[in-house]
Amino acid sequence: MKWAVSGGRGGEGVRLCPLDGAGRAAGPVVTERSLAEAVRSRPEAERWVWRSTARTYGALLEAGVRVDRCYDVEAAEALLIGHEEGQSGQPRSLAAAWARLRGLPVPADPPVRAAETQPSLFEPGPVPLPPGADELDVLLEVYAHQQSRIERAGHPGRLRLLTAAESAGMLVAAEMGRAGVPWRADVHRDLLTTLLGERYPGGQETRRLAELAEEVSQAFGERVRPDLPADIVRAFARRGVALSSTRAWELRTLDHPAVPPLLEYKKLYRLHTAHGWSWLQSWVRDGRFHPEYLPGGTVSGRWTTNGGGALQIPKVIRRAVVADPGWRLVVADADQMEPRVLAAISRDPGLMDVAGSGRDLYADLAERAFSGDRERAKLAMLGAIYGQTSGDGLKHLADLRRRFPRAVAYVDDAARAGEEGRLVRTWLGRTCPPSSTAVDDEAGIPQEEEPAGYGSTAGARARGRFTRNFVVQGSAADWALILLATLRQFLAGLRAELVFFQHDEVIVHCPREEAGAVVEAVRSAGDRAGRIAFGDTPVRFPLTTAAVECYAEAKA
Repeated sequence: MKWAVSGGRGGEGVRLCPLDGAGRAAGPVVTERSLAEAVRSRPEAERWVWRSTARTYGALLEAGVRVDRCYDVEAAEALLIGHEEGQSGQPRSLAAAWARLRGLPVPADPPVRAAETQPSLFEPGPVPLPPGADELDVLLEVYAHQQSRIERAGHPGRLRLLTAAESAGMLVAAEMGRAGVPWRADVHRDLLTTLLGERYPGGQETRRLAELAEEVSQAFGERVRPDLPADIVRAFARRGVALSSTRAWELRTLDHPAVPPLLEYKKLYRLHTAHGWSWLQSWVRDGRFHPEYLPGGTVSGRWTTNGGGALQIPKVIRRAVVADPGWRLVVADADQMEPRVLAAISRDPGLMDVAGSGRDLYADLAERAFSGDRERAKLAMLGAIYGQTSGDGLKHLADLRRRFPRAVAYVDDAARAGEEGRLVRTWLGRTCPPSSTAVDDEAGIPQEEEPAGYGSTAGARARGRFTRNFVVQGSAADWALILLATLRQFLAGLRAELVFFQHDEVIVHCPREEAGAVVEAVRSAGDRAGRIAFGDTPVRFPLTTAAVECYAEAKA
């Protein structure tokens, strides 16, 4: 049975009622003193329907209460307004959804907080409902309307699965944020001191950074600040070298004595600013790093974090991620996920056969189509997915097209739809914004190739490259959501807990004696997620696992 619940913030009571299959009230409204009491007293509840997991579930976790399943109305609204023609980007709050349903002025969502250097102490409250509107009544009306919108979709079963997976991801994100990543602050400090040297008063510079800055200045024969890109560009320009940027790849093309210390400075400066002593003080407490995950934070459905840089932990800093005594970190990576996803969504018989062995996909692909050349096979496949269609990439694409025509046609069709400004969807129905909405580089468009305006030819081509990758990367993100939800179910009853997730990688922190069971759970979850997401195909989704004491050991 499903239960809808409203209220419960700030010590308030909650109102709730059971729901029927269509999302309408199936019994009287009752009141409980707290959300935790309401959940504890209804163990028969199969799913909880509420306004927002981010605003609701934390209070339950604080009270030691977990739920198996939920339906996050605001997360579902974001998916549905993206799925519907011309609706992408509109406000997603419960108040906005109800206003659209009633033909009322739609309130804006709260401004998105920028990625901060430290957690925020005060969060904005939910978008208020109009005076006199009852939250539970509004919730029921919006939820029932969402169910009808899902049923009207072209593939209602897939879209229903996507909304369920997104809600499950919200539960996982809240639980991971509360559990935190095991973090040894003493190891972190030692690493910083070893790499950066001692800090000078004020904390803005370290001994090693100062030494490198001096080396850069000496190489130019004048005072140059390596932390200011404009200074570097001007210094090279005075020596007849024109730079379009100070990106590392461009600097490496130069033969100048300033380049080696400058590259080293940039690497260490990034470490100092992104994961230095200030970061450690702000984000790590009681032996745990507690990031705030934002499921579906990108267009493709990939997660982001609200500050803390959890999804960009440098390899060297991973040495500080250490399991508790007697515990292990089970680190799991999905193997060649995007080509396997392309095989599943394109239903290309040949590529599904290659992706069905569970072995090294690129090696198998090389044996069948590229004379055993694994690197060429990998470049060809990634070129097809990311739109590399010039030079050798064009020849590789032709080789792939002959051998796997349905797979290449699938991404070609997505690119063409993007160029023409049409909506493009993942297998489950997550939707790329219409052509009037700008996109970023997270699905394959480099920053230096920012689309010019979609009315231009260059802009259309850029959006085509984006949508070519979007159908694959977005479908992979949807699979990863189901992986998380499935793994969470498999871990129930163990002391093990999910503590980290990024794109195609998960980390489970568990007692040493549970490590074997967790490894098996991860592998089973990968297979099951593939069947749930894409149906009965021969494609397998293997994960490489390692049970280690330190995160860096799994990346050796």
